[in-house]
Amino acid sequence: MGAQLRVYRRRIRSVTQTQKITKAQELIAASRISRAQERVNNARPYTAQITKAIENIASQTDISHPLVEERADPDKVAVLMCAADRGLAGAHNANVFRKTEQLLATLRDEGKDPQLYVVGRRGVSYLRFPDRPIAEAWTGFSEQPRYEDAKAVADTLIRVFVDHEVDEIHAVYTDYVSALVQRASARRLLPLVIEESDEPSPHGPLPLYIFEPSAQGVLDALLPRYVESRVFTALLESGASELAARRRAMKAATDNADELIKTLTLAANQARQAEITQEIMEIVGGAEALSKTGSD
Repeated sequence: MGAQLRVYRRRIRSVTQTQKITKAQELIAASRISRAQERVNNARPYTAQITKAIENIASQTDISHPLVEERADPDKVAVLMCAADRGLAGAHNANVFRKTEQLLATLRDEGKDPQLYVVGRRGVSYLRFPDRPIAEAWTGFSEQPRYEDAKAVADTLIRVFVDHEVDEIHAVYTDYVSALVQRASARRLLPLVIEESDEPSPHGPLPLYIFEPSAQGVLDALLPRYVESRVFTALLESGASELAARRRAMKAATDNADELIKTLTLAANQARQAEITQEIMEIVGGAEALSKTGSD
C-alpha cells in the first residue's frame, strides 16, 4: 500500500509542475493579446484604404501593370502559409494546415502547380516531415511580426511574380475575429482583383485623382506597398490568433491539471486511510494474539 501512495504523490508533483508551466504560458499569452489585437485593428484600415485606392485608380485609367494583369493559362502558383513558430496553441496550426491542403487540392484540380512559401517553424516541420518541397521559409517572428518581416516576405513574392516564376499568389492565414473566434482563411493576393460594377458606390461618388508624376508612376509606387500591407496584416492576424488560441489552450490545460490534482489527492488520501486502517488492524491483531498467549 505504501508503494501505491508513493506513486500517487509522485504523479501529483509531476502534474503540479506541468500546471505551473501551463499557467505561465496562459499569463504570457494574456499579457500579449491586447497589444496584438491593437496592432491588428490599426493595420486593417490602412490595408482596406490602400486596396480601395488602387482599385479606384486602376478602374479610372487604361494603364496596365504586372501586378494587376491576369495572365493567360496560369501555371505555377505561390501559396504563402502563415503558421506559428511554437505549438501549445490548440488547433491553431492544424486549422492552417487543413486550409492549406484544401487550397492546394483546389489549385491542382485547376491544373496549376502550387509552390509553398512558409512562415513559422511549425509549418516548416509539417511540410518537411513528409519531405515536401518548400520554395522559401521565414521563422522567428510569428507571435510579434514587424513590418520589416512582412516586407522581406512580400519582396520575395513580388520578385517571383514579376519574374514570371509564378502566375498567382495566394495566402493562407488565420483571421482574428475575436478572443474566442479565429478562422483559417485563404485569399488571393496577386493579381489584384479589380471589381467593376455599373451600380453606384454605397460610399458615394468615386474620387477623381490627379496623378503626379503619372498614373503609371503612382501604381508602380503603390502596388508594392499594397502587397506589403496585405502580408503584414495577414501576419498580424495570425499572430493575434496564435496568442488567443494559446491562451485558451493553456487555460484548459491548467483547469484540467487542477481537476487531475484533486482526483489524485483524493486517491492518495484514500490510499493513506487504507494504509492506516491496515496498520491499526495489524496492531489490534497482534495485541489480541499476545493477550491469548499470556492467558495460556
